[in-house]
Amino acid sequence: MADTILFPRPEGLYCPLGDFYIDPVRPVERALITHAHADHARAGHRHVLASQQTLEIMAIRYGEDFTTHRQVAEGEIEIGDISVSFHPAGHILGSCQIRLIPKIGPRIIVSGDYTRTPNDICPPFTPLECEIFITEATFGIPVFRHPDPVEEIRKVIASMEEFPDRPHLIGGYALGKSQRLIRLLRQAGYDAPIGMHGALKRLTDYHIEQGVDLGELVHVDGVSGPRLCLAPPSAFSTPWVHRFRDPVIGYASGWMGVRARARQRRVELPLVISDHCDWPQLIQTIDDVSPEEVWITHGSEAGLLRWCELTQRPARPLRLVGYEEEDQ
Repeated sequence: MADTILFPRPEGLYCPLGDFYIDPVRPVERALITHAHADHARAGHRHVLASQQTLEIMAIRYGEDFTTHRQVAEGEIEIGDISVSFHPAGHILGSCQIRLIPKIGPRIIVSGDYTRTPNDICPPFTPLECEIFITEATFGIPVFRHPDPVEEIRKVIASMEEFPDRPHLIGGYALGKSQRLIRLLRQAGYDAPIGMHGALKRLTDYHIEQGVDLGELVHVDGVSGPRLCLAPPSAFSTPWVHRFRDPVIGYASGWMGVRARARQRRVELPLVISDHCDWPQLIQTIDDVSPEEVWITHGSEAGLLRWCELTQRPARPLRLVGYEEEDQ
């Protein structure tokens, strides 16, 4: 029965009862979007249903004409022969899980990208009862166990004390991660001005407009300014970084727990700070939701499939492509 309610197509997950796709990777007539990261939210769909913040962020990134028709997801919405609703995912500002309730058949939760780690810039993930739970598995093997992000961010402050004459440049993607890093720095007691690469400005301004307190932020020209600056990772491969004399390069990502990745990026200060679940959080979430079946969309599918098999939970991979952790 579930296979007739939601199934993969080249465009993405398709629901024939409502004739819509969830986070489609190609332009479609009707799209439901979990969150505004570019691998999940693309321009060109005719109708888009998403949270207010996701729609506004998409307009910032793609222009006001990113879709012909947009609708804010509020409450239960009937689309054809299925009811849909949006619920917090804890990933970034505006991120949501999408619950599908058909008139006949199992309740399905499409969780999108999510985390259980507290995140000041968005509401926490809300576990929802369902028969089918669709989860990502970005860090879906037991080796991934993320440390406390507050303790990780204190490494930045400690490094600045150790190297007071070197500017610190921290990489984090433009939507969600950079703003979260600023909030973590403020939580850790860092109240000095923080510099920002120009590519971060508009999305950071939007977070401030939404009531996220980020303290004093200043533009970075690379010659003078604050000792601590944030930039998208792509900036480190451009002439922009050469304006700084002997900088300490940091990068915040769950992947910084893999030493080879840190070396590959020539990162001196790796920060294991992720907006995705680590292994314990993934299995805790499945326990909390307690679905009859688990579907896995992308990431380390094999590890999570094996755990489901060992714990006698029915599971299967959807083998969707095109969803990777955003780097910009």
